[in-house]
Amino acid sequence: MNLSMLSIQLRKKPKNVKIIEGFPGFGLVGTIATEFLLDHLKTEQIGEFVYDELPPTIALHEGKLIHPMSIHYSEKHNLVILHTLLNTRGEEWKIAAAIQSIASTLQAKEILSIEGVNSLDPQQEPKVFYYGHKALEKTGALLLKDGIIIGVTASLMLTTKNVSCLFAETHSALPDSKAAASVIRALDAYLRLGSTPNPCCNRQKSSRTSSRR
Repeated sequence: MNLSMLSIQLRKKPKNVKIIEGFPGFGLVGTIATEFLLDHLKTEQIGEFVYDELPPTIALHEGKLIHPMSIHYSEKHNLVILHTLLNTRGEEWKIAAAIQSIASTLQAKEILSIEGVNSLDPQQEPKVFYYGHKALEKTGALLLKDGIIIGVTASLMLTTKNVSCLFAETHSALPDSKAAASVIRALDAYLRLGSTPNPCCNRQKSSRTSSRR
């Protein structure tokens, strides 16, 4: 995928927001979690990532076309959610720079990255770990003391100061909604979103992620 001409198009520019990004990673935890938030918070699409060579990838959700790399806003929570359907491997640095640009334009207070981390010890309830803001400890998340992080999240951690992360244990490269539900509960406790996932979130694939196959 060529993102050499990557740019951001914003139709609204709210200020002092918090940004949640959930790019595809292990277990698609970030993608599933951001989809859930878009479905359960009152959001509007305020922009998208724009680039010259867009892979012919779309999704349909409830009869509506889903932009492959979109930017959404919840006015109630003053929260911006970055959602993508695309595999961005090889373009992580450019995407991280684009997210930094969004954060600067919107004077973001914090960037929250959602990721899955591999676990060799399956648990009935996936553990959630955090990096960054110590207040995340109050959600029940454990400090991630050791691990290897890759992708957009790693690029942000290396280049941006106000980044915090929530990592959910997952045991498969397949979509893991159970891990996503665990990280959503931590997000809900941290941001008081009122979006605690119900049992229907614990399906193995959301309709949008299924559409990408």
